[in-house]
Formats: sequence, C-alpha cells, structure tokens
Amino acid sequence: MKSITVSKDNIAACGLYCGACRKFLSGKCPGCKNNEKASWCKIRQCCISKGYHTCAECERDVRECKIYSNFISKVFALLFNSDRPACISYIREHGEIAYAEEMNKRKCQTIKRK
Repeated sequence: MKSITVSKDNIAACGLYCGACRKFLSGKCPGCKNNEKASWCKIRQCCISKGYHTCAECERDVRECKIYSNFISKVFALLFNSDRPACISYIREHGEIAYAEEMNKRKCQTIKRK
C-alpha cells in the first residue's frame, strides 16, 4: 500500500482528499479526478465543464448549490461524518496545497463535522 502524499491532484472536485483513501492508497482506485468510471458524479462533471479543479474556484456558495448539496452528498456526510463544505472553504482560504498538507497531516479524506 502507498503512503499518503501531498498533491493537489489528489483533491476531488467536491473537496474530498482522495490521497488519504484506502482504495486509492491500495491502487484499487485512481482517485476521483482521474477516474473515468466516476462519470456519474455531477459535481465532477460540473467542474470539468467549467474548467475548475474543485468547487472552490466557483463563485457560488456550495451550501446553496443544488449540484453540490444533493441527496447523495447528504447521505455521504451522514455516513462518514464529513463536512465537505468546510473542505471547500479551507481550499478557498488557504489553497489546494495547504489543504493537501492538512489532510496529509490529519491522515483523512475530509474535515469532520463538528
């Protein structure tokens, strides 16, 4: 299994840090950004269509965005105790590399809900 590394390329469009995911680290998944099988992800599709790396580049508040704040994201947040909007806010405030470094330091994919 690979170890967690710091790379902005390991940040998914929604703000999750694929670089700390077990499937990514075990080589079973290329990460959301490079995963052609993730074509079902509307957030990824939206970012690609606008030329964004993540939703942090969009002027809209992700909490107000119907694409970002959908049923699947709410279920994910509940199951994984995830605050993905906080991830996007962190990226906006500190940048992608700082976010990747923080997730590497925390050894996790997401900022946890409080």
